[in-house]
Amino acid sequence: MADDTAVVWVRRDLRLHDNEALVDACAADAVLPVYVFDPREYGDRAFGGRDSFRFEKTGRHRARFRREAVADLRARLRERGSELVVRHERPEVVVPAVAEAVDADVVHVQTLPTPEEIAVENAVREQLRRLGVTPSRHWTHTLYHLNDLPVEYTDISDTYTTFRKSVENRATVREPLPDPDLSSAPVDAVGAGSIPSNADLGVEALDTESDDQGVLQFEGGETAGLARLDRYLFEEDRLREYKQTRNGLLGQGFSSKLSAWLNEGCLSPRRVERAVRRYERERVSNDSTYWLLFELVWRDFFQFQFAKHGTDFFRRGGIRGRDDIDWRDDDEQFERWAAGETGIPFVDAAMRELNATGYQSNRARQNAASFLANNLRIDWRRGAAYFETQLVDYDPASNYGNWAYIAGVGNDSRDRYFDILKQASTYDGAGEYVTHWIPELSDVPPEAVHEPWTLTEAEQAEYGVQLGVDYPAPMIDLEESYRKLR
Repeated sequence: MADDTAVVWVRRDLRLHDNEALVDACAADAVLPVYVFDPREYGDRAFGGRDSFRFEKTGRHRARFRREAVADLRARLRERGSELVVRHERPEVVVPAVAEAVDADVVHVQTLPTPEEIAVENAVREQLRRLGVTPSRHWTHTLYHLNDLPVEYTDISDTYTTFRKSVENRATVREPLPDPDLSSAPVDAVGAGSIPSNADLGVEALDTESDDQGVLQFEGGETAGLARLDRYLFEEDRLREYKQTRNGLLGQGFSSKLSAWLNEGCLSPRRVERAVRRYERERVSNDSTYWLLFELVWRDFFQFQFAKHGTDFFRRGGIRGRDDIDWRDDDEQFERWAAGETGIPFVDAAMRELNATGYQSNRARQNAASFLANNLRIDWRRGAAYFETQLVDYDPASNYGNWAYIAGVGNDSRDRYFDILKQASTYDGAGEYVTHWIPELSDVPPEAVHEPWTLTEAEQAEYGVQLGVDYPAPMIDLEESYRKLR
C-alpha cells in the first residue's frame, strides 16, 4: 500500500533521470522534494583531527554551479507540476521539520560514502526516528550498485586493477531508471523558499571575465549535463578519439568534462554508460569508448574505498599509515603554490587556471599535486583541501583519493612523483598552455618557456621577461628536489 506523503531529501542527486529516491517516493500519493544548503559546507573551517589547519570549504565556482543545479532541478520539477523546497540551514533541522509539517510517512534520501556525509545523514535519520518517520536510503552515486559488488564493500581490493577486473567480470550495470511520474507536492504547508546567492552563503562572487578564459563554461544542472553528454558523444563525435586526446590542456573537446555534473549528481553514471553503449552500437567501439567507462570505474573505486576506509583517507599517513615521510608546513611556500607563483611555469599555469575557472585537466592536476606533495613535501592534505575549495567538479572521494595516491599514502604501493619538466615537454611542447595562463611568458620561445631560468639576462631582456620582476624565479631547485625522492 502506498504511503500517503513522502519527502525526498535531495543531496548530490540533483536530477530527475535515474533517481531511485524520487522514483520510489512517487509510490506515495504526495511527494515533496527538499534541498538544503548546509551552512557547514561554506565558509572558513578547521580540517579537523591531528595537524589540523583552516581552509574554505566551498569556493565560488562550485557554489555557483550548485546553485544553478538546484535552480535547474526546481525548474524541471515545476514543469511537471511539482516543486523543490529550498532552505539554507542544517539538514537535521530542516528535513525533520518539513516531514512533520506535511505529515510525511517516509523520507527518501541518497546515501553517500564519506564520513562527513554519513554523519549528516545519521543526524537526520535520528531526528526522523524521534518523529516516527521512516528514513529510506538509496545508493545512487556510482556506476555499479553497492549491492551488486562481487564481494562486500569492506572486502574489496585496495588495488584498482583488481577491483576493475572483478566488477567487469562478475557484476553488471543496472538499467537506468526512467524519469519519475511525479505526484502532487504539498508545498503550501512549508513554502518553497528561495535559492541563496553566493553572498548569502558567504562565498565570493564570480569574476566572469576570468571564467571566459576557461576550457568550458560549466553550467550547473541536469539540463546542461545532458546537453554536454550529447554534444561530446553525438553532436561532435569526439568519443572515438578520447584515449588519444584526454591529456589535452586547452579547448573544450579534448575530454568529456562530465565530472562536474557527475559529482553534483546532475548526471547519473549509468546514464553515461548507456550513452557510451549506444555510441558503440551506432558509431564505433574502440579503446577510446572503453576508456571513458574505465574512468567511470576509477570513480566508483574511490567511492567504495571511502566507504571501506572512512576517516583513514584524511590522515597524513593515509590508509597505508605511513609515518616515514617528513611532511612540512610552510605557509609561504604553500601560498606561492596556491597563487601560481612558484616560478615553475607548468605548475603555475595549472594553478592559475584552477583559481580563475575552477577546473584543471587531469594532467594539470597530477603535476600541480605532485609538485606540492613530492617536490615541496608540504602536507598533501592542505593541497587536497585547496582543491576542495576551488574545484567546480569536486568530489570528496575522487579528490582526496587521487591526492593520497600522488602523495604515496593511498592506493598504490609505489612512491608517485611526476617529472614536471618532462611532462611539460610531452604535453605542452609548444608552450601554448603555459602562455595562455602566463601571458608574461608569451614571447619566450617554446624551447625555453618551461625553463625560463635558463635564459641569460640578455635573452630575458629580448623576450620581455625579467625573472623576479615580471615572473618569479623558481622557488626551489627542481633537480635537487628529485634527488631527495630517489
